[in-house]
Amino acid sequence: MNDERPVPSPCVQLCALDDHDVCLACQRTVDEIRRWRRLDNFERRQILALCAERARAKGLIA
Repeated sequence: MNDERPVPSPCVQLCALDDHDVCLACQRTVDEIRRWRRLDNFERRQILALCAERARAKGLIA
């Protein structure tokens, strides 16, 4: 039995998409946003890692 809590969404309720359909606030793609509720924690953590990479590439985080 897995009692692990779901990894929460990185959504900060400031949705705005760039020219590549990536949210400027959370750095998820439209597809990642749509699928979030159906993903398991492993997949969610993978997406969060991609979001961090995108944010670093844009100079949003160090």
